[in-house]
Amino acid sequence: MYDGASACAEAVLMAVRATRRKKVLVSAALHPEYRATVETYCRYLDVELESVPYDADGRTDLKQLEGMLGKEVAAVVTGYPNFFGVIEDLAAQAEPTHACGARLVAAVQEPIALGLLKSPGELGADIVVGEGQSFGMPVSFGGPYLGFFAAKQRDVRSMPGRLVGQTVDKEGKRGFVLTLATREQHIRREKATSNICSNQGLCALMATVYLSLMGKAGIREVAVQNLSRAEYAKQAIAALDGFSIPFSAQSFNEFVVETTEAVDGLMARLEQRGILGGIPLERCLGSMANRFLVCVTEQNSREDIDALVAALAGGEQ
Repeated sequence: MYDGASACAEAVLMAVRATRRKKVLVSAALHPEYRATVETYCRYLDVELESVPYDADGRTDLKQLEGMLGKEVAAVVTGYPNFFGVIEDLAAQAEPTHACGARLVAAVQEPIALGLLKSPGELGADIVVGEGQSFGMPVSFGGPYLGFFAAKQRDVRSMPGRLVGQTVDKEGKRGFVLTLATREQHIRREKATSNICSNQGLCALMATVYLSLMGKAGIREVAVQNLSRAEYAKQAIAALDGFSIPFSAQSFNEFVVETTEAVDGLMARLEQRGILGGIPLERCLGSMANRFLVCVTEQNSREDIDALVAALAGGEQ
């Protein structure tokens, strides 16, 4: 797919096709750009979108979700981890979602997390989408990105775009052909499942090379470094006067920080020291005026983290 956000929107349309229902529940803790893309895709398709609130721990509110589910719901869309870096309880969401015949869509914005977490499919997700940029693709002036898309066999005919199948030719040699390709330039016309994909061949190749070189052990090690370094940063920031961690749920390599200082002024002060301190959440969520989102990955050394903490505390660089 073109990127994680458009893959998420395609998953919503796929769920609508598969269930023949028109209502979709979207977690308020899903990445706001993913939510905006879903809204854009559905704006003129007579698909009703309803937001599911998140609870005090930063997870999709399970009680609210259960109360909103019904026979008219096609899908529930949730992040894994979500926008706040919090790890959602997919298994708990899957049970009531499946009970009413809806699909659970898991959007994986940071797939490195899957080096440690159980896979979404194992936890009950029906459609799994996400962003593969972390798999060896440097961000160059805003791209390129790589959306990935997976679904259970029962819904394969509703998947967007082309699927490639392995076969054998008349001489017994292995070959590959397009299969179940319901695209408008081939067949089906108005029933086609086309999607925005551009030419993702190079991006897919880069991700394949990265994953092949890293292997299972390598991906797990990167995930462990992401988690441990983020936890180190989280604890150090929480120990500072005027700073706290509002969400108690387990997170991966991103976490929300609350401060008594004006966030925009704080970010400007950090930028003067050559530090990008985080994303002010008021820009994305108006109710979070005193909070910002911090991300720590394997590329951030302990010295980098200590420098961030010192700068937040107002100390010397």
